[in-house]
Amino acid sequence: MTDLPTSAELDAARELLEGVAVVTPMEESRWLSALTGGQVSLKCENLQRTGSFKARGAYVRISRLSPDERAHGVVAASAGNHAQGVALAAQMLGIRATVFMPEGAAIPKEKATRGYGADVVLHGRYLEDALVRAREFAAETGAVLIHPFDHVDIVAGQASAGLEILDQAPDVETVLVPTGGGGLLAGIALAVKAHRPDVRIIGVQAEGAAAFPPSLAAGSPQPLASMQTMADGIAVGLPGEVTFAAVQQHVDDIITVSEESLSQALLALLERAKMVVEPAGAAAVAAILDHPTAYAGSTVAVLSGGNIDPLLLGKVIRHGMASAGRYLFLRVCIPDLPGGLARLLHELGEAGANILEVAHERISANLQLDEVEVRLQMETRGEPHAEQVITRLRECGYRIFE
Repeated sequence: MTDLPTSAELDAARELLEGVAVVTPMEESRWLSALTGGQVSLKCENLQRTGSFKARGAYVRISRLSPDERAHGVVAASAGNHAQGVALAAQMLGIRATVFMPEGAAIPKEKATRGYGADVVLHGRYLEDALVRAREFAAETGAVLIHPFDHVDIVAGQASAGLEILDQAPDVETVLVPTGGGGLLAGIALAVKAHRPDVRIIGVQAEGAAAFPPSLAAGSPQPLASMQTMADGIAVGLPGEVTFAAVQQHVDDIITVSEESLSQALLALLERAKMVVEPAGAAAVAAILDHPTAYAGSTVAVLSGGNIDPLLLGKVIRHGMASAGRYLFLRVCIPDLPGGLARLLHELGEAGANILEVAHERISANLQLDEVEVRLQMETRGEPHAEQVITRLRECGYRIFE
């Protein structure tokens, strides 16, 4: 059976992190509480040093290396957050760090990792590719591999977030945790269950990168054949032995959320909570938005990270607005007569729609000889308003193709 850190070891790791890791805020979320009918709080690990919880585990792991191990340096593989945690910890402890990152790693994460003094090498398409190369580098140089999640010291470090949750929300009934390889989930589960076994611990994975459900069903870690998600922070195709054991023994459920739910949650956190998070960091809130009635008690949603590329943030905001019905795309047939377009735009203006783009199409099998198709991109106040706009156009006699 895989050894897991004891409650005493979790306490020791928390002490080790005093003055190193930030005790991140716990913010009550009134808008989420109104949805659930209970009390929802946000554990803001996006405000942790390096912008994610990863600094906790990385520091505990590296600080416990022997003098000989420190002399050989450390190596890691990461899509970005673990990379920054390792780079910062190594810098604080005076140890050389080399980090392998997937070729598609977010540019801000890459730059930040270099900024903390690590040597960064881009390798492979997925995290697993970078991890293979990191292992080879460790064998070649003697550097110590700092795994992103599969080590008892990493899990013990992440557990400090769970101990903080108990201090900050002593009446908590459910904790929702974004989950990739399972380091944060395992740590929080071990910490919380040691003191409050009645608390429900739920891991949240992206639908396109959910390795835990099939692994738990099989009884052992099982690799995914492929992954597809914008949430690179939780895009892990194979659970670790340590994290799998902890999740199997102490986690109550694993659920998945869609890309649409992730983008809507990210947008909602930006608008309502004024919190900048990456897609992975929004996973717990996405789960609440998907099924608010499932969290009627006191619930804590962990915001695991806030390191998002501004270009991706812009795309996700647009995607989230479209998913929430804030963008409306229509093809409308109008008479091919002077003033036809002006009358259509007048009706849309009266309906309160903000026109973003207009295009004409005169050649289509859907059109009669005296018609022209107008393609419209509009901004609305949400799905109910979008339906009102469509209803108004139909009442005015327009043929609409959505």
